[in-house]
Amino acid sequence: MTEDMYGLPVTNSTEASMEGINDFIHGFIAFEPKATNVMDAAAQAPDCCLINTYTAMLWMLLEAPIAPQKALPFLLKAESTMATSTLREQMMARAIRAWVDGDVPTCVSICEEILIEHPRDMVALKLGQYHTFNAGDFPSMLRLALKVMPAADDIPYAHGMVAFGYEECHLLDDAETSARRAMELRHNEPWAHHALAHIFLTRGQTAEGAAFLESVADTWDNLNSFMHSHNWWHLALFYISAGREADVVSAYDTHVWGLAKDYSQDQVGAASLLARMEFAGINVGDRWADVASHIAKRGPDTVSPFLTLQYLYALGRTDRAEAEVLLEAIEQRAEDESQFDHLVWRDVAIWAAHGIAAHAVGDWDDAIRFLGKALPRMAECGGSHAQRDLFEQIHLDALMQSGQASKAQQVLEMRRTFDPGGVPLNMLLADAYHKTGLPDQAFVAQKRANASRAALAK
Repeated sequence: MTEDMYGLPVTNSTEASMEGINDFIHGFIAFEPKATNVMDAAAQAPDCCLINTYTAMLWMLLEAPIAPQKALPFLLKAESTMATSTLREQMMARAIRAWVDGDVPTCVSICEEILIEHPRDMVALKLGQYHTFNAGDFPSMLRLALKVMPAADDIPYAHGMVAFGYEECHLLDDAETSARRAMELRHNEPWAHHALAHIFLTRGQTAEGAAFLESVADTWDNLNSFMHSHNWWHLALFYISAGREADVVSAYDTHVWGLAKDYSQDQVGAASLLARMEFAGINVGDRWADVASHIAKRGPDTVSPFLTLQYLYALGRTDRAEAEVLLEAIEQRAEDESQFDHLVWRDVAIWAAHGIAAHAVGDWDDAIRFLGKALPRMAECGGSHAQRDLFEQIHLDALMQSGQASKAQQVLEMRRTFDPGGVPLNMLLADAYHKTGLPDQAFVAQKRANASRAALAK
């Protein structure tokens, strides 16, 4: 019996299969493309439970309706070897079986059981956090991560996952401590960079956040498309706030869109950034067409409410017929009581979807009404608070477009607590104050926007 890179036993492995397993482990937690090497290695190791389990997992991470079908042959191979495998390997195979069968809560529960006995199993931690994040269960994200300490104190990626768990629970000081610890161990730990991006954003430290991300951006060049594009997406948010319009456009064209145009996360990253750019008054030209055309190829994809709602926005924004087809699929998904996340679709996603659809056709009243029902519970659809802010901005845009300046003012001043000097935000506030007959407050808001621009010019 051999051991993986973190000292955990692996059965029925060869030198080649161990290389594939370690490439997957490190690639998965470090966001490096080498994770896909496990697929070729698995083809040569039909008797190795873990390598086939990891390959099935990789297919499930495709986040597409066809993923279970692609994963199943490898999962069956893994299950056929369980009699000669360790309990940990058997449990991981059962976790992926639960995922393939649509029982995500059981998958998470098994991951947590693995971590109790094997706290250095970084794949179990990452997988458990992936699912709890997608369910908006952020305390569980943190609980899972804390189970690996202190056994994994020497692993930078463990600290990065702890940091993000803290951050999504709004425990920013603890999050920063963990992220800094991860970077002490490995300066180019991208998930720690990501956690710090969230921390700077939440604290309203636009200039500091941009400077930090720019200082480490060169370390993202060899990451997979999601992590490369997503950390640049975060940097682009700081650029938007600072009024650095040319930098936003450059970040989008060079780093956010174009790396893996068929991948779910790249598609929603591009769509959400384009939307934010437009809400900030930036001319995006014809960039929507390419994103929407690739999203349209997905068909009626309802794998994830968080992803699906952003697909719908892109399709509606470009007036594609596929938007209506996807909306119908969302309605059907909301009626399917057999799925573990039925209530999320029925009580939250369906309202958000109709609000997005109404926004696309300029029906501001319905956009406000439907999104207003969904927004208090949007976390249940998944995504970080930074990502979910897209839906807040769609709602805010509908308020402004409908002339409800008094309601918009309330939203904008609350937003100013985490984006005090934001150029687009203060420009919108100036407009709202003018429309509500408060010229002095409009002048102050405009002055803040001008000050931010002046600081950029220095």
